[in-house]
Amino acid sequence: MRAEHVEIVVVGGGPAGAVLAARLADARHEVVVLERAATWRWRAGGVFSSPAAVAALRRAGINSATLLAVARPIPAMRVETAGGTSFRLTYGADAGGEPAVGFDRSRLDPALLEFARRAGADLRLGWTVTELDPVAGRLQVRGPDGQFARLRARVVVGADGLRSIVARAAGVDRPPRIGPRIGLTYHLRDPDPTTTRDARMRLLRDGYVGIAPVAGGLVNVGIVLGRTWQDALARQGGRAVADSIVAAIPATSDDAGAWRNGSPTDGVVGAWPLGHRVTRRAGPGWLLVGDAAGFLDPFTGEGLHRALASTELAAAAIRARARGGRGAFAAYERAMQRRFLTKDAVSWLVQAFLARPALFEYAARRLASRPAVRATMGLVMGDLVGAGRVLNPRYLAALLAP
Repeated sequence: MRAEHVEIVVVGGGPAGAVLAARLADARHEVVVLERAATWRWRAGGVFSSPAAVAALRRAGINSATLLAVARPIPAMRVETAGGTSFRLTYGADAGGEPAVGFDRSRLDPALLEFARRAGADLRLGWTVTELDPVAGRLQVRGPDGQFARLRARVVVGADGLRSIVARAAGVDRPPRIGPRIGLTYHLRDPDPTTTRDARMRLLRDGYVGIAPVAGGLVNVGIVLGRTWQDALARQGGRAVADSIVAAIPATSDDAGAWRNGSPTDGVVGAWPLGHRVTRRAGPGWLLVGDAAGFLDPFTGEGLHRALASTELAAAAIRARARGGRGAFAAYERAMQRRFLTKDAVSWLVQAFLARPALFEYAARRLASRPAVRATMGLVMGDLVGAGRVLNPRYLAALLAP
């Protein structure tokens, strides 16, 4: 097989891969996107996002009409503990800011791929990477017809999610430090979307469930379960466990509960293991973006906004390298650390509270009764202000003091 020479190969055509490809193609770079799925299908991924993700899509060039079609405004996320405490995070919407949103990924993902295609990216759907040397830029791929081909690229970008082949081939993937968890997710057709307003995050024993209304009259159900659920999942299966968890969620005054009677629009999709860790996000000739660059837990909103923010930094690094900047990819690594290190510390702090239900209940009661403290937490969780605010001793004292 003769190798086809290209400038940039992006492995993975999800939101991170598509937006990065569009940015690079718009800057006159030659970009090939390899996406293993020939057509869109639901895979576990983020749907609820703070206004920061919408702002990032606008910066990438996504127009208002597309955003209206793929995103449903959500006034708040209601967090509910097993002990009965609840509070709403509005992400600044109650102070005049934009609301959080629920994305219909069946509309968002194809729209972003089409955006990349129109920018000039070469989309190759149904192509699977079978061999890869990211440092040398050598790839072997299998096309939708089953035939193999070889590519040579100056830059290889891993935008291929939690089990990134690029991260594995570069030798930087590691098991997550958090305990093993499984994610279950699916959608329901909402019989009456007018009665489902807020998103909800309800804590369970060794896990939690998120309910989010999304564009297109759908409700997304996302469940994260720890080790103690493994026996039940093995005996009953994902659908039965998910149904029992959802059936136990009580209705609230802001949620009439009609969504529970909606018919499923897809099967229960699992993600295992849920987390992903890398020792580096860049090396000679390669970069990682989106979930491939590391993912801890969806509770703290690490998904779509972080993926989109990483594409901004990666596009700048690739453009700088093309202009002769030898240290551009090392600068990308440092920029990613600066951008997310403090938020990662907050995420670990939240995980420490989640692992101790009594401690989380204590903090939740204070968040429920202290509006200013709660508002700051919402802005930090939504990536709208620096995460360092939550780690400030004065803030921690305001949160935890009796």
